[in-house]
Amino acid sequence: MSAPRRTLVIVGAGPRGTGLIERIAANAAELYGGSGTEGADDAVGPEGAEGLDIHLVDPHQPGAGRIWRASQSPLLWMNSHAEDVTMFTDETVVMDGPVRPGPTLHEWAAIEGSTFADRQLQGSYLRWVHEQSVAALPPGITVHHHPQRALRISGPRDGRQQVWLEGRPSPLLADLVVLALGHLDAELDEDQRELAAYARAHDLVHLPPDFTADSDLSSLAPGEPVLVRGFGLAFVDLMVLLTEGRGGRYDGDTYVPSGQEPVLYVGSRRGVPYHSKIGYDWTGERPPLPRFFGPAEVDAVLALPGGFDFRRDVWPLIEKELGFAHYHRLFGVHPERTSIAWTVFEEKYAAGEAAEREALVASAVPDPADRLDLAALDHPLDGVRYASHEEFQEGLRAYVEGDLSRRHDPTNSPDLSVFLGLLSVYGQLIRLGDVGPWWHGFFSYLASGPPGPRLRQLLALSRAGIVRFVGADMAVAAEDGVFRASSATVPGVTIEARALVEARLPEPTVGRSVDPLLRELHADGAVVESPEGLLRVDRTDGRILDRDGQPHPRRFALGPYTDVRTPGAFTRPRTGGPAFRQNDATARAMLAFLRDLACRASV
Repeated sequence: MSAPRRTLVIVGAGPRGTGLIERIAANAAELYGGSGTEGADDAVGPEGAEGLDIHLVDPHQPGAGRIWRASQSPLLWMNSHAEDVTMFTDETVVMDGPVRPGPTLHEWAAIEGSTFADRQLQGSYLRWVHEQSVAALPPGITVHHHPQRALRISGPRDGRQQVWLEGRPSPLLADLVVLALGHLDAELDEDQRELAAYARAHDLVHLPPDFTADSDLSSLAPGEPVLVRGFGLAFVDLMVLLTEGRGGRYDGDTYVPSGQEPVLYVGSRRGVPYHSKIGYDWTGERPPLPRFFGPAEVDAVLALPGGFDFRRDVWPLIEKELGFAHYHRLFGVHPERTSIAWTVFEEKYAAGEAAEREALVASAVPDPADRLDLAALDHPLDGVRYASHEEFQEGLRAYVEGDLSRRHDPTNSPDLSVFLGLLSVYGQLIRLGDVGPWWHGFFSYLASGPPGPRLRQLLALSRAGIVRFVGADMAVAAEDGVFRASSATVPGVTIEARALVEARLPEPTVGRSVDPLLRELHADGAVVESPEGLLRVDRTDGRILDRDGQPHPRRFALGPYTDVRTPGAFTRPRTGGPAFRQNDATARAMLAFLRDLACRASV
């Protein structure tokens, strides 16, 4: 007798959902072979696997999703070169499924590889990848898009799941469900709630953490001071929308204001912007990574009795790995800037503890500018004090100019080698699960900063007086009917404003997520144990874990709200693509489950 068609529901049709469909198409011939012809509702193939319906649930257009949608300002860019963006696998991705190569963004769009494309163009690329992935599915596998929000999932562990959608009286029935939700909105934490309440009580403006493209910035009045807490990519978007977005323009290195701009007083924990994207190409031999933080070291960390502590057990390995990447490049390409042979240095570096390696570097690398100091990179303003606000403006402009110069000078190519090391480390960290928020912030600050041209615009805005710098560990007080900002970087200086913008994304917490689906899952038994409130999933295939640590056989999750996070849903070519590896493992696990289910049903 014939079995019913199998169904898979994917909640989230952005880049992650698209990548999952691409991997389903790549693996279907091997794991779901013999599926019936399209339209044969209960056809069963010669190997027992019948047709499959894939239901995509997302209010936004498949491929681009919310973040890369067409309806946003064309002034907003990606923060990666077009040649460094791909949705396709290559031989560097360690996975069981087949490699299916495809064009990078710059190849697909026929633009210069060094272009920082706008997000609308990236959205078009992602929509095309989605269409190609759907077209690559074998006959018998069909895709249906539901432009709605998923509200909850119900159903027994050993039976079909029910996915309830907004505005739909009956649920979608699913043999498997996978959450690929991407970044989500969150309720305010206690500090933000207090600031919001104070703003309402005193007729102030408070914009909490949000996706800048979705924020209503109309309440930020021209010429008025605005405190901005956050100096990363959300700030860059804010800067663009409140300057060029209000009619200002650049004449070379000079900003010509429209008169509609507020004055932005920006600070953060570090007090400096994220490091510029590196502006030159890689040449020569790549560092042989992983070297000191690979699968064997991760196995050892996972085997530690009582669990691991990131700072004690993991960070020293990462520090050694990144140092190795840095010095491998320095000694290999610039031996004149070193004082001993690489073979001697490498042997001593490998054998030495942290203090011994520090002494080795001091003796073997004469110029301090050629040494890797991760602590100094992470806290560039620690202990630095300026006598006046104006002196700090000049000092931070000099810092940004120095960063731009270094990141665009190939004689500093060890910086690019460290970037490759960071990508390698991230790929290994996936197996450890949640390692806390510090690492993700450090990675973004060092490896995922803005395009160089954006920092040049920041300098022009600073010179024009549109952007003013506050300093490190920026403190915000709500008192006397206003917001006040201060920093130890410039002692005794306080900035008053009637508007405060938190320029950062909402934290990916399940407990504070406004998404009802995640909250219902948590209430239904999905476990959230990490300090960040991330959803726990099986590290091998993404199955959601319950409170007993058991994986749910029919529910999967991928994305930043899980404890197996990756740098992004797409990546730079030939860097291993951790998200691609996850997508492949999840797709294969789902296809194998559906095949076995179909075979049992047809007996």
